[in-house]
Amino acid sequence: MCSQTLRIQMNGVMLKSGKESIFHLRHHWIFSGAVASYPKGYQDGSLIPVFSSNNQLLGYGYFNRKSGLCGRIISFGEDPYLQLERSLLQAIEMRKRFFNDEETDAYRLVNGEGDSLPGLIIDKYGPYLVLQIGTLGMEKLKSRIIDLLTRLLPIKGIYEKSTAPSRKEEGLENNEEILWGDLPDEVIIKEDTLSFELSVKTGQKTGFFLDQREMRRWIGKLACGKRLLNCFSYSGGFTLHALKQGALKVDSVDISAEALALSRRNIALNGFSTEAQGFFQMDVFKFLRENPLDYEIVILDPPAFAKKKRDIESACRGYRDINSIAFKKMLPGSLLLTCSCSYHIDEALFQKLLFQSAHDANRQIRIVSKHRLSADHPINLFHPETDYLKSFLLYLS
Repeated sequence: MCSQTLRIQMNGVMLKSGKESIFHLRHHWIFSGAVASYPKGYQDGSLIPVFSSNNQLLGYGYFNRKSGLCGRIISFGEDPYLQLERSLLQAIEMRKRFFNDEETDAYRLVNGEGDSLPGLIIDKYGPYLVLQIGTLGMEKLKSRIIDLLTRLLPIKGIYEKSTAPSRKEEGLENNEEILWGDLPDEVIIKEDTLSFELSVKTGQKTGFFLDQREMRRWIGKLACGKRLLNCFSYSGGFTLHALKQGALKVDSVDISAEALALSRRNIALNGFSTEAQGFFQMDVFKFLRENPLDYEIVILDPPAFAKKKRDIESACRGYRDINSIAFKKMLPGSLLLTCSCSYHIDEALFQKLLFQSAHDANRQIRIVSKHRLSADHPINLFHPETDYLKSFLLYLS
């Protein structure tokens, strides 16, 4: 037993004194400054035990010395392969509790650290799964994950769409391919019995913005008898939820002609008239500046303005500018849903920017609601960094 323990210790990562607290806090990340030594011959990305400075086994993780965020923990003590399977099974079981495929068959099946599976995102679209792998360590576990998924779920295909910027830092090329089974060019999904056409291969992200589901429902409940402006409308998620609940009219603005065509198809797919709605292929900033905003509800759900930390300053200007324009022109008594999916802009900063925009516009504005988290995007209480999406529903006096 002693010789076996010694062998494990010699082939593990050793942390510096005092850095083992990360394990006691059950946080999944280890930065390079916390590492005292790697074992001789260690291959980046391989699962390996992690030890404290006094040789106490803390858990198991994978490491990549090319990155400042060098380590991700898979298990806080138990066999890492057993824990990998257990974490995946627990993620699946959690979704079964919240989702009925007869009504909603598209949701995030694995949410990275939120499901104790750092570096892995899995989205489910009906009988098809889309994997996003962001780290070298998870890349080396891919075949095992595929095997588990095909055993645990009745699926027809698994597609990988790994294009995250983190892959470059990890020394990985982007990868988009069918990993198992097949995948049609277009998939029809259900969300609250509404039907949406999407393309996993050519669509934005993995094909659909699953993380705004609760806010789409919320807007739908407020939309009866109202006129709405849906900016950055993409596939028409907010539009369809509003029309389902009796909205009078929805105008959609997107710079992409393909996105607007997809939105039209989805409206028609659900039996609503496309002729009764408005579609504008324009830059949203330009549309807001050049048109009256005589709507009862306006939705601003832009793509991330700050994709990297160095983008924060320009992103702040963008968020402040776009909300200032809306605040100055919107009707008294109207509602604005304004959002940010920029990881580097936290909720406190986003709210501060909204305060500055309100001050610029000289408008009295109240927060009605903040972002309603969807159950398929859980946040690990021990790892709050996975909380990236911010939404504020505002009432303009």
